[in-house]
Amino acid sequence: MNAAQHRGSHRTLLDLAELRGLPPARLDAIIVPSARTAPYLRSAIELARTHGCALLVLCSKRARVNDIAREVQAQSRHHATPIDTIVAGLPAQARGLPEFRTDRVLSANRLLVRQTDTSLKRNLGVLVAQAMGWRRVLFLDDDVAIPEPADLGLAASLLDRYDAVGLEMCGFPDNSVVCHANREAGGWQETFIGGGALVAALDRIDSFFPNIYNEDWFYLLGRDRLRPVTVLGRAIQRPYDPFANPMRARAEELGDNLAEGIFSLLDAGGKINDATARYWRGFLTARARFIDDILRRTEAGPAGPDQPRIIESLRAAAGRLKIITPQLCATYVEAWQTDRAVWRDVVARQQPAGTAQEALDRFGLVDFRLSGAPTRGALSVAGTV
Repeated sequence: MNAAQHRGSHRTLLDLAELRGLPPARLDAIIVPSARTAPYLRSAIELARTHGCALLVLCSKRARVNDIAREVQAQSRHHATPIDTIVAGLPAQARGLPEFRTDRVLSANRLLVRQTDTSLKRNLGVLVAQAMGWRRVLFLDDDVAIPEPADLGLAASLLDRYDAVGLEMCGFPDNSVVCHANREAGGWQETFIGGGALVAALDRIDSFFPNIYNEDWFYLLGRDRLRPVTVLGRAIQRPYDPFANPMRARAEELGDNLAEGIFSLLDAGGKINDATARYWRGFLTARARFIDDILRRTEAGPAGPDQPRIIESLRAAAGRLKIITPQLCATYVEAWQTDRAVWRDVVARQQPAGTAQEALDRFGLVDFRLSGAPTRGALSVAGTV
């Protein structure tokens, strides 16, 4: 089997979970990296209430700390049982995070630096969870809903056997722009589990989220191969337009190459350390053929309002691919392995926090208590008013 090829699915890497006689288990917390307005948090708030677990919301961009805090309070008025909620705005400079080699590799070319903070929020979420003693957590994006809350109890129970359990994205497909274009052009394209709806065992996963597209796929990797992971239940992602701006495809291209390349290698029975510059030379060639084939199918397909935008996005991805070299990919993977060891040391040094306030202070999140917030139950609001 040729490992250096682009694949429409990596589903064979997932274990098949046995659910017979499986009792539900308790979640410790739900971690939401939020960049959208407060109403997007309603689903996460209700899930936390249903499962009696803590809720940690890490805010930036359109997610305003006070607005979300008030949303939590508004929903709490209709329920007798409050939920433990931490709403945290990102500081100008977070404390407690290491300097990652992977960031330095990308900073050598400003075109490759990712301009989002999703990885930062998820990494801070992991560290706060470690300080708070949370072991079974749900990573949930703010545009994702879980229609059957009971699925989370079963997923948490599976953490006795697996390091992570992803929920199936049954709403809008969770794919890159290029893979969305492949589907639109009639290609075979499936999805994989990811950080949008992922139940994880923090007492066993020693990974971090690198600052690159598909950071959640890297989080699921061990040193040599994919961690023991499975899929259970359903999650619904709100629709969005993947072709609205070709910059999206351009920004995703490096991370999509790296993740798809490593997972294709694992599909073929290889190990992560087999991802040498020679391997990447073959995979980047396969990636270029993949994009060219989608472009040809799109141009030959029926004309429609989306066709010009899809073509523009594919050309943007192809343009970015031209500056991605085999040596860059190999160097990034080596740096990522080094960063994994650094991250393990950071996690191992974490001491329990007596309170949420202490955990927030540790990572540079200055506490601010909203007027009228409950003193127990408890609403901690961190960040700028």
